[in-house]
Amino acid sequence: MSHDPQYGTGGSPSSPGAGGDPAGGRRARVVLVDDHRMFRAGVQAEIGRTAETGVEVVGEAGDVDQAVSVIRATRPDVVLLDVHLPGGGGVEVLRRSAELMGAATDPVRFLALSVSDAAEDVIGVIRGGARGYVTKTITGNDLVNAIFRVADGDAVFSPRLAGFVLDAFASSDAAPADEDLDRLTQREREVLRLIARGYAYKEVGKELFISVKTVESHVSAVLRKLQLSNRHELTRWATARRLI
Repeated sequence: MSHDPQYGTGGSPSSPGAGGDPAGGRRARVVLVDDHRMFRAGVQAEIGRTAETGVEVVGEAGDVDQAVSVIRATRPDVVLLDVHLPGGGGVEVLRRSAELMGAATDPVRFLALSVSDAAEDVIGVIRGGARGYVTKTITGNDLVNAIFRVADGDAVFSPRLAGFVLDAFASSDAAPADEDLDRLTQREREVLRLIARGYAYKEVGKELFISVKTVESHVSAVLRKLQLSNRHELTRWATARRLI
């Protein structure tokens, strides 16, 4: 993680690791959800030193089904959620965790932690119920700070995303929920965006770490759900919605 201070819509960068106990004696139970095991290990090493950070990592998951199972079993304070996951993406985890987010007592809160800063990804998870969105360039100290803020119910975003998110939701001409787009899984949206940009199937597979056959399957599903005939129609559809 490089130095890129992160903070919420009304805050400023902080260094929770400075000056003793960063949590002031508090503890936050966290689940890590990311399909890259090495990245999870790095985050665990960075923030999981409970005596120093106040953060206790109580579970990990690498896909949607694992995530839902672990979250239900552990009922953490905060879930660090990647946007791109096998099985439907972060949005699907949020959808299947709606009752936990809405619990009257001890709700589970979600903080997206992703390499992506694409508008579609940010708006998708925030609309799905996540309390914030930070990129993977965040420092360990700032991530700990973000976790505690989200646990308290605050909204936390990377600085360069905060203004964009506020504008997107405050704008009077912001696009309403797109029923056609909502039919697609997160992975299908990822494939759609790359195909619409002109990527070949092999290139899409390399970008998303999936096989060409899987790409073909996703494209077929997208065309069927959107009632389109070919990738040229798909490109026009995506361009009209500014998804490219």
